[in-house]
Amino acid sequence: MPTPDDVKRFIEAGMPGARVSVIGDGHHFEAEIVSSAFADKSLVEQHQMVYRALGDKMKQEIHALSLRTKVPE
Repeated sequence: MPTPDDVKRFIEAGMPGARVSVIGDGHHFEAEIVSSAFADKSLVEQHQMVYRALGDKMKQEIHALSLRTKVPE
C-alpha cells in the first residue's frame, strides 16, 4: 500500500521541478501540485499530465486521488 510520501515521489519523478504535497490514508489521497508546466493548460490537461506522471500506478497502487493543480504565482 503506497504512502503519501510514495505518491509525492511518484509525481515528482514524472514532473521534475513541481512542488508537490500529498496527504492520505493509503487508499485515498489528496495532492496539490504547483508547476510552471501547467501554464496555458486547461484543468483537464493539467490533471492528465499528473496521471501520465503516475502511469500504471493509478491502475495498480493508487485507488483514489483528488488533485489540485496550480501555476506558480
